[in-house]
Amino acid sequence: MKKTGILFIAILFALVSFAQEKVTLSGTVKSAASGETLINASVEVQGGAAGTTSNEYGFYSLTLSKGSYTVSYSAVGYETVTETIQLNGNKVQNVLLPDQVVNLDDVQVTANTKGRTIRGTQMGVERLTMKEINTIPMLLGERDILKAIQLLPGIKSAGDGNSGFYVRGGSTDQNLILLDEANVYNASHLMGFFSTFNSDIVKDVTVYKGGMPAQYGGRLSSVLDVKMNEGNNQRYAVSGGVGLISAKLNVEGPIQEDRSSFLVSGRRTYADLFLPVFGDSTNKNTRLFFYDINAKMNYTLGEKDRLYLSGYLGRDVLKLEKQFGMDWGNKTGTLRWNHIFNDRLFSNTSFIYSDFNYNIAINNANNDLNIFSQIRDLNLKEEIQWYAGSRHSLRFGFNSIYHTITPGEITSSGKTSYNDLYLQDRYSWETAVFATDTWSAASWLNLTFGMRLSSFAIFGPGDFYEVDGNGTITDTLSYRKGALVKNYWNMEPRIAASFILNSSTSLKASYARNAQNLHLISNSAANFPTDKWVASTNSIKPELVDIYSMGWYKNLSGNRYELTAEAYYKAFQNQIDYRTGADVYTNDAIETQLLSGIGRAYGLELLLKKKQGRLTGWLGYTLSKTERKIAGINDGEWYNARQDRTHDVAIVTNYQLNKKWNLSANWVYYTGDAVTFPSGKYVIDKQVVFYYTKRNAYRMPAYHRLDLGATRQLRTRKKNTSSELAFSLFNAYGRENAYLISFQQNDKDTDITEAVQTSLFRFVPSISWHFKF
Repeated sequence: MKKTGILFIAILFALVSFAQEKVTLSGTVKSAASGETLINASVEVQGGAAGTTSNEYGFYSLTLSKGSYTVSYSAVGYETVTETIQLNGNKVQNVLLPDQVVNLDDVQVTANTKGRTIRGTQMGVERLTMKEINTIPMLLGERDILKAIQLLPGIKSAGDGNSGFYVRGGSTDQNLILLDEANVYNASHLMGFFSTFNSDIVKDVTVYKGGMPAQYGGRLSSVLDVKMNEGNNQRYAVSGGVGLISAKLNVEGPIQEDRSSFLVSGRRTYADLFLPVFGDSTNKNTRLFFYDINAKMNYTLGEKDRLYLSGYLGRDVLKLEKQFGMDWGNKTGTLRWNHIFNDRLFSNTSFIYSDFNYNIAINNANNDLNIFSQIRDLNLKEEIQWYAGSRHSLRFGFNSIYHTITPGEITSSGKTSYNDLYLQDRYSWETAVFATDTWSAASWLNLTFGMRLSSFAIFGPGDFYEVDGNGTITDTLSYRKGALVKNYWNMEPRIAASFILNSSTSLKASYARNAQNLHLISNSAANFPTDKWVASTNSIKPELVDIYSMGWYKNLSGNRYELTAEAYYKAFQNQIDYRTGADVYTNDAIETQLLSGIGRAYGLELLLKKKQGRLTGWLGYTLSKTERKIAGINDGEWYNARQDRTHDVAIVTNYQLNKKWNLSANWVYYTGDAVTFPSGKYVIDKQVVFYYTKRNAYRMPAYHRLDLGATRQLRTRKKNTSSELAFSLFNAYGRENAYLISFQQNDKDTDITEAVQTSLFRFVPSISWHFKF
């Protein structure tokens, strides 16, 4: 026993001595020109001793043995800074990176830093730089984040000109869309033709298509995490742009130099101002426009504390004379506090507000109708990152959201009296705790273990319904205010591994389970503001998915090219669809209108990306299948989900012709959407009635389109000033892609049924001017 005790003390003394030889290098990486913190900046110790990347707020931490090191700091679009650092103890090293000055003969890096894709365990993650997004030709020249990500494999457009998107077989509501951590419930303007995100003030865009990290939750398929710029704390700057249908202006600058800054941005369309040109004078009462405002402030409280306050307000307005009016939009706000406890422990605390609502006014001679609907969140989030050592990095915390949903209020006034209709408000509390450990187990093996425990508690007041398989209410349960109706608990594990085959090749595998308790009720493939959000109830269960992924990753030709192949399989539970003839907008017992069942989605994604040189871009291809199986639909057999598409191809190119001209083009092709068309018809009292059999058993015509773009840099005489003209041609060869196909009787022979195709855009040219000073 004595020898054992001595041995134990000797081992403990050795471990302590070893630990004392380890020290930590930490700090923040920022832009020298603006003072903006840099996300995913690479921090590499020369010789391969260690390496890491900065987090969402520019903070990094490395654990090393005592000694002298040469450390390189780099980020996309910035010059590399190399420092020789003597580590005799823990050291804080803050770094400022100068903007990159690119000559045409130089290597131009426009994608992820070297080695991150190969070594990291995260699968299905895509990051686009704002430079890439801004050079992609878009509809009417409006630079659009959501349109840009739809050109990536595994992410599919919801339709021509639509900003809604599907990710790996998931529906549009299964995407978690965040703006500075705030949930954006409707991320589109003008019925989906433009997104809510003003690309001029966006700092980072990250898309998780597969097993999302444990700090994200509440959706099944993907996360789109958008972060706003913080504002220039070195000098005042003004930027903006003027296009065919919209204009925007951004102002930023220091409140106190080096310590605090602000950013304010506004955007508005003005297409409605030209409506009188195309009609009679009554068009002066017609309105169709949107506006949005972004604002952000940040303040450095000290060496270890920083405070952020950001907000967004966006609204669409549609008014047709005095008969119809509609407006809808989002409001978000985020108050965030960063605190560095020590060189290994970083904390982020956020208070978040989110609101989406719409109003509809219908006016006639005898009665005025008003319709209102809303979803509102109050959210508290705490997240801690602990850089435990050279091999372990942990992230843990909690998230608590209080949801208030007003499904619909219909009120009337006027000569004709109608009974007002108030659908019951629903209240719920969504809470989760999470933890993730990223472990460098060996030089050839990296592992990530994560767990998310989520709770969804439903509260009164209100009536809740028990429903049988035929949609008939069997019991009504009444609850007082604050009474617990139901609480759903779900364990959501995540595990991922990367196997490093050599310095340029790796294999990855992952598994994740996600739960979703908020559901979007929509009858169309496109996103409309009147789509209805409902929460899980005692009858509507949480949606679940198990995601299995495998991938192969290869860097080619000295990291000039990146080739990836990812395969996935997703098994869905409690998927929601409609009963035939469902009324989901005025029915308080919405459970009676819905059916639920299982689903599956599987596919293969290929991506070849050229990241350096004058010519950059990518070729993406997706082969996939998405199906549902729900009792009561298609005789209980598997049927195509409406987002099912077999083939999806995107080619995106960008060519730097010279210092003045940049050329770009993209071509897309995808299999037509799964739709339900009539299989026959019959006549009742001389009226033709169409007969429908299988759901989503038919296909729209295949879609393809070519877009062209060119950017001309204009001469400027002052430093820090730039100006450019952007030209684009959407649908360059005039393809008449089907937006809608309807059926009608031939005017001359009622026995003949005609399919009528509606197409939206052919040969849409645009020009816009962008400036910064």
